[in-house]
Amino acid sequence: MRKRKESREQKERSPRQEETIPGQKEIIPRQKGILLKQKSVLPGAVAMALISAVIIYVVMLNAEKNALSDYEKGTILTAHTVIPKGQEITEANYEYYIMEKEIDKKLIPETAVQEEKDVIGLLPVAGIDAGAMLTRGMFESFDEITGKMKEPVVAGFKAEDLYQVVGGTLRAGDRIHIYTVDEETMEVSLIWQEIFVQQVFDASGNAIGNEDQITAALRVNIFIEKDSSEDFYAQLSAGSLRVTKVWD
Repeated sequence: MRKRKESREQKERSPRQEETIPGQKEIIPRQKGILLKQKSVLPGAVAMALISAVIIYVVMLNAEKNALSDYEKGTILTAHTVIPKGQEITEANYEYYIMEKEIDKKLIPETAVQEEKDVIGLLPVAGIDAGAMLTRGMFESFDEITGKMKEPVVAGFKAEDLYQVVGGTLRAGDRIHIYTVDEETMEVSLIWQEIFVQQVFDASGNAIGNEDQITAALRVNIFIEKDSSEDFYAQLSAGSLRVTKVWD
């Protein structure tokens, strides 16, 4: 009886222990409750972090789009293809040579050409590369060319009337020197210099574009002073004139 009583007292004094599965750590009931709570909180925190990141990304993306669309745009003209020196820009060839482009207005220089009307009738003073922004300094007008002349007129001649005429390679916008040769002394004299070639034509009478470097110019129009035209044609008829092209 005494042994049974002691055994009962020992069981009452010792805490109740739960059975554990071999290989697993013993989990006290109170600690188990805490761990379950932590596990339930962790996925929620990750989800909230992901949602916050997405919201921030969307906000920043919209801000960037707004920044790009808010700047004031302006139009400039660029060379759609190479524009040869002396090639007059006309309404007929405008779209072939020139392309309009929109950029940030703050980046447009004051000298930029921005409208079609500002370039029609002008001629490049030098060849312009494709893609280049067009500026006023790249062009000149016929008025600028003839403005220094007292009374300019257009004089024309056939290539066969002048010795070689630079092999037929003259194009609009070129400048030439015209010499006369004395038949008796064979002395050569420069009589007209820096004469502007207004236009050149092929055998059919069609104007030759400056992009065409193959077709021979058989007729040439130039600007000269009116009071020199009579002398020019007289010496042209005599066959005493020679032409050299001014090198760019």
